[in-house]
Amino acid sequence: MNAADIMVTNVITVHPDASVREIAEILLAKRISALPVVDEANNLLGIISEADLIHRAEVGTERPYSWWVEFLTGRDGLAQDFIKAHARRAADIMTRKVFTVTTGTSLREIVAVFERHKVRRAPVVEKSRLVGIVSRADLVRALLRVQQASWPEPEVPRPRNAIAQLKSEPWWPCNVNVIIDNGSVELWGIVESQVQKDAIRVALETIPGVRTISNKIHVQERIPRVM
Repeated sequence: MNAADIMVTNVITVHPDASVREIAEILLAKRISALPVVDEANNLLGIISEADLIHRAEVGTERPYSWWVEFLTGRDGLAQDFIKAHARRAADIMTRKVFTVTTGTSLREIVAVFERHKVRRAPVVEKSRLVGIVSRADLVRALLRVQQASWPEPEVPRPRNAIAQLKSEPWWPCNVNVIIDNGSVELWGIVESQVQKDAIRVALETIPGVRTISNKIHVQERIPRVM
């Protein structure tokens, strides 16, 4: 799947001249957390989110500054924060650097954009025109849609073959033994952390044909060597 399969197409937007009051009213009425800012031709100019409105002079939430913050931020940073706190139009408050995707961007790439840039949504653009928006919630909906779909059962390997494939995973510990008996799996061995032990259990739970798991793996954390 890609962005075109999960994106919202009826995107609520505002124009650059929209007031702070208009923006706040739309965010609350529509129960959304961000609004793309577009021109008359629907070209994406920026995005304004709740984060852009939390440090406002009207409610006394401007960023406080000490001398060291002023030194690190610089004059331009302080001036930009002043604009965010006092400006009245979307054009002045919006974030201009927007991380976007296209309709053909895969879900894997979308997740990478979210994580790399620490954002919760990405406008979908084609030739700078806004055609949709995709958010974390849309990814969750896609997951639910796949879970609910009536897909034909794929041909699956026998548990013994599937476990052999798992042992090729780079995280699989080398000193773990797996005993299989008619759908019952018994695990023995030593791992370095509870995370490794849990990962083995989760991996086996996903194998069709595995009915019960007896996890007798012992966790023995590695003791750091003292120099």
